[in-house]
Amino acid sequence: MSLLNQLFNRGLQGTKCKTCLTLAISRIKLLRNKREEQLKLMRKEIAEFLQAGQEAIARIRVEHIICEQNAWAAYEILELFCEFVFARVPILESQKECPSELREAVASIIFAAPRCSDLPDLLHVRNLFAAKYGKEFIAAASELRPDTSVNRTIVEKLSVGASSAEVRLNVLKEIAKEYNVEWDSSITEAELSKKPEDLLNGPKQIAAHAWVSPEPNTRGHPPTFENPVTSPNGNPVSKSLNSPTSVTKAPLRPANIDKPSLGGITLGDTVDVKKDTRPETSVVLERARAAISAAERASAAARLAAGLVNVKFSSSKIEEGKG
Repeated sequence: MSLLNQLFNRGLQGTKCKTCLTLAISRIKLLRNKREEQLKLMRKEIAEFLQAGQEAIARIRVEHIICEQNAWAAYEILELFCEFVFARVPILESQKECPSELREAVASIIFAAPRCSDLPDLLHVRNLFAAKYGKEFIAAASELRPDTSVNRTIVEKLSVGASSAEVRLNVLKEIAKEYNVEWDSSITEAELSKKPEDLLNGPKQIAAHAWVSPEPNTRGHPPTFENPVTSPNGNPVSKSLNSPTSVTKAPLRPANIDKPSLGGITLGDTVDVKKDTRPETSVVLERARAAISAAERASAAARLAAGLVNVKFSSSKIEEGKG
């Protein structure tokens, strides 16, 4: 039977599987010790930040500590599963299907292998399981299908989602208690309980409050808005806008902004171009019409003078011919 399994590549290579599991167990122990030392240093830094009153930095750093703690806990469970499978490799070789008592350990290793980049030996074990049980078994464990038995704790610890505000607050309290830091958590609780602001509606609301100040409506009429406008002679004139359509005629401007003036006219004010240019245009047109009429009269007088000269010249020639 073992020879047929090797020919059809459907058997579990026990020696190679044991070697990969041994390397994975050794690497997990080294990584756990390394992460444990890093966690101690990081927790000490968080305690120093809380002691110095830098809670904003502590709230950011605590997320990294939670991720490292989750990875450390997941590696601990994976180490136990690897040791459990290592001791039962002969059972896996002798049976065609995965035994029920080993299904959780095998499925958990398959699920965690691609999510633990610093444990390449688990990928080799995963490939051996794929050759033994087929791609469908691997896909079911990787996609967390209902018929799989992946350990729930490993799924939670290796998830990429952000931790909740309650978890972050509890970790900060644990660190403060561990290092005997007198820390008031009320500010952090208020910050973590805030809902994320709507960045799209926020600037619009700020702009509305900054530029428009509606008056209370007491007589059933639409609300009026006071708009300080500076006249051309420099005197402020107060206009009330009773409808939204009047906003286009005089734009709303803050009254407390000092504007430079030039020749009695305040710069930046809205000027009605049509009203100011109509008198000038009519004067220019009148002057142009007067010039045209004067030119026509001059040309008519020139033609008349030329006709008189021709008449006098012809009459003088007739008189000379008679004489």
